[in-house]
Amino acid sequence: MLQTTEYNREKAVAYAVEWAYRRNPRYLDFQGLGGDCTNFVSQCIYHANFIMNFTPVYGWYYLSSDKRTASWTGVSYFYRFLTTNQGPGPFASETTAESMQPGDVIQLGDENGNFYHTLIVTDTGGIPDNSNIFIAAHTDDSLHRPLNTYQFSNIRYLHIEGVRYQS
Repeated sequence: MLQTTEYNREKAVAYAVEWAYRRNPRYLDFQGLGGDCTNFVSQCIYHANFIMNFTPVYGWYYLSSDKRTASWTGVSYFYRFLTTNQGPGPFASETTAESMQPGDVIQLGDENGNFYHTLIVTDTGGIPDNSNIFIAAHTDDSLHRPLNTYQFSNIRYLHIEGVRYQS
């Protein structure tokens, strides 16, 4: 039976702070293979509650560089997993900047709606907007970087609502 628990935002952010400028040797660095941004954010979210989804193809897990799902490292696959997941693991809904909290996810896209970069929110100030949301990321390694320093045409804000696990 699936149970739902609170997403541990503090642990996700602590992991982001620890690994923003370096690589955890337990995971392959995808820097030269299309970018490491979604891999890094997946690690942050995983280390919040330590729940993966081992559903073949459409789940969200990483055991090794060749035993993982596309959703662990691919921007669009990650989005699809988070917003449609009904099984174990984290789940999210698309929302607005004002709803962002530390530990949430932001994805940046081009003018054609192709999303290419995944970021994790590390802090917000006041009522969140693009000028006071701060992120961590890999590929262009960043920590507490203001969101408004990025160039993008499209953006989507993903609020992690919780994590499901088998009881």
